[in-house]
Amino acid sequence: MNFTDFGFTSELQNGLDAMGFNKPTPIQEMAIPIIQDGHDLIACAQTGTGKTAAYVLPILDRIARSDHSHLNTLIIAPTRELAQQIDQQIEGFSYFLQVSSIPIYGGGDGMIWEQQKRALREGADIIIATPGRLLSMMASDDVNFGYLQHLILDEADRMLDMGFYDDILRIIKMFPAKHQTLLFSATMPQKIQTIASKILKHPKQISLATSQPAEKIHQEFYFVNMDQKLPMTIDILKNPAYESIIIFSSSKENTKKLNTDLKKQV
Repeated sequence: MNFTDFGFTSELQNGLDAMGFNKPTPIQEMAIPIIQDGHDLIACAQTGTGKTAAYVLPILDRIARSDHSHLNTLIIAPTRELAQQIDQQIEGFSYFLQVSSIPIYGGGDGMIWEQQKRALREGADIIIATPGRLLSMMASDDVNFGYLQHLILDEADRMLDMGFYDDILRIIKMFPAKHQTLLFSATMPQKIQTIASKILKHPKQISLATSQPAEKIHQEFYFVNMDQKLPMTIDILKNPAYESIIIFSSSKENTKKLNTDLKKQV
């Protein structure tokens, strides 16, 4: 199967071609037709399997075919970093489309706050928001969910681990009765099933090898003390087999400190 088999608009297909997207991953191949048919969906697959494109592409295609003058889609993500990442992917896929999106998250100055409020008030096509920031916006009565057609919860298991269960239910109470809900998660604990039973209607389900790493991804795990983490990281970075490396850290402060420490080793 190729992406052309999904019948996307030529503009969206042009964006896929420009980004070198030809063959869908298993989660995309299974999820996209379900979303196109309008079903609610619970999809469980590991990080790195292409879950974001699995829901973004059919939503973009549907928006492109509609008269989109209101907020159409809300994507809720657990962190600012993920919200930004999703927005960047949407920008890439929609390069040839007249579709607008904006990430909404905490931090920043008053100008960013006003920009985010305006996007919610005037109706960007797609909003990608963290729960806390979105609730703050909703408290100011600047949010209009009356025309919303799609709700996506990305990394739902992580959001629940972070304590956003009640926040998500508060947000969903503001939605119109008729909308499509998509829940994507890397794991399927009981609390995911509980919230799914409250917010999804007769959902289809996909579960792809959730106990296994994504195909072609080699994983290693090291037990080290805090004072061993930097030497271990430096030792890994010296491996000539790695042409490029991404390092994830638990906070902005830790990321800055790691960056400073690594620069001292150059």
